[in-house]
Amino acid sequence: MYSPVVGAGSPLAPPVHITPTDDGLIGHCTLGFAHEGPPGYGHGGLSAMLLDELMGQACTAAGTPGLTVSLQMRYHQPIPLETPLRILGRVTGTENRKIFVTGAITTQAAPSTNLVTADGVFIAPDPDQVRALFPGLREEA
Repeated sequence: MYSPVVGAGSPLAPPVHITPTDDGLIGHCTLGFAHEGPPGYGHGGLSAMLLDELMGQACTAAGTPGLTVSLQMRYHQPIPLETPLRILGRVTGTENRKIFVTGAITTQAAPSTNLVTADGVFIAPDPDQVRALFPGLREEA
């Protein structure tokens, strides 16, 4: 509800609307002036937050929820404000509890031009860790 990325109750959230694709997830949003870093462009930290969220949700959509271990960002071009964006997240592999994920931010108008890309490693916590980290979480969740 209050996620700064997808939460309808968050005054900071763009919000991102997420849908599944054949090989991951795609999010759509438009950043406003509340998200500004350099004049007229989105803050780089917000780009990382958007990709971390989509990549984490891609893990869950692939059947293995995970927590971020590392996120390597590459900023190719600044992200323009007031421009419809596409955010992609896709699981590329697993190794034991590690989940390897890629992500990208593009504009809707130029979906083949990456503005920001990321590679991440997420970890699927064991059930005892989940209970310790999230004591209010229901067992079926």
